[in-house]
Amino acid sequence: MFKNYEEYQKLRNDLLKEAQNAIESGDNDGFEAKTKEINDLDAAWEVFAQHQADLNALKGAVKAPMAMLQSCNAVQMGVDSEMEYRKSFMNYVLKGTPIMRNDAEQTTTSDVGPVIPTTIVNRIVELMEANGNILAKVTRTNFRGGVKVPTSSAKPVAVWLGERAGGQTQKKEVDGAVEFSYYKLKVSVAVSLIVENVTLEVFERTLSANIAEAITRALEASIISGSGNGEPKGILEETPTETIEADVTASTGEGVTYKTLLAAEAAIPTAYEQGAEWVMNKKFFFNHILAIVDSNNQPIARVDAGISGRPSYTILGRAVNFTDHMPIPTSDAPTGTFAFICDLKDYMINTNMSVTVSRYVDETSDDTVTKAIMIADGKMIDTNGLVFLDLVSD
Repeated sequence: MFKNYEEYQKLRNDLLKEAQNAIESGDNDGFEAKTKEINDLDAAWEVFAQHQADLNALKGAVKAPMAMLQSCNAVQMGVDSEMEYRKSFMNYVLKGTPIMRNDAEQTTTSDVGPVIPTTIVNRIVELMEANGNILAKVTRTNFRGGVKVPTSSAKPVAVWLGERAGGQTQKKEVDGAVEFSYYKLKVSVAVSLIVENVTLEVFERTLSANIAEAITRALEASIISGSGNGEPKGILEETPTETIEADVTASTGEGVTYKTLLAAEAAIPTAYEQGAEWVMNKKFFFNHILAIVDSNNQPIARVDAGISGRPSYTILGRAVNFTDHMPIPTSDAPTGTFAFICDLKDYMINTNMSVTVSRYVDETSDDTVTKAIMIADGKMIDTNGLVFLDLVSD
């Protein structure tokens, strides 16, 4: 009938002319016949156009037989492949058996070991979140190392306007940037020769727990007091928006008073009120704060039973987080920063959570030592809500 739009259009125009002639000559039957031909022609064109579009979409989409087979069995093949890699990885850690991988998975850097299987990494992450009081609350990102992330201290302000008055456009000022580096965190896990013959489940559970515990402690220590040189920069190394000082020779004998805590609470900017929490050592809380009372002899720090049954701690209603990485006053070091307030989400840990391993044998203990290595960095991205509590001498 037709091969393209031009031929279709020509045929349609010819039928329209014939229908017009039928009207002018009073041939009603001829007019109805031509009208039906036009409708049939339009329907045929719609079918032709749809078929042509489908054919064009299929051009260049041919798959090789093997590719089609892989697509059909992708789910099963993925499961089988993952299980084989997990077993191979266990044999590598326990016995040093080389991991069999295809060319696409091979690494060309001689000092980088195999990547820990996703199943174990997921367990490590879950354990890190469950065991870490601080790590679970900070922000985790996956930026490429060396990238500068812009930061801002300004917050938009809403303005009341009169009728038909125009508002001034506010710009989010970017006044700084945080750059993440490549810092290597190494965890050494010893595997005794006695436990080499274990099941896959026991091996993964044990290895996950050991690596997660070590990584959590190392990351939380760096979040609190890291120097920023070869490791993340800790919160205690930052410059706070305000430092509240307590005299260690105060009449209470403890240094920290009710007035001190009120001053710390007042120092939190209103814009950072939501989400701000105390961070300190548990001994500092019980030895220096829990016994403080207000003017009505009511304690300002409380220990309550949480929803899960675990105790929850607050100071003037604000949550308290404990970590052993915060210092406590001693006779040798009675002064310094022993607590701070901030929103822990303002601290950013940058890592892709990818862990590689290598192994060696400790000749002294005959243990197989597995070294797990993670690349990470961390910094405080907003210090405007950070308040320090220091003990000072008079």
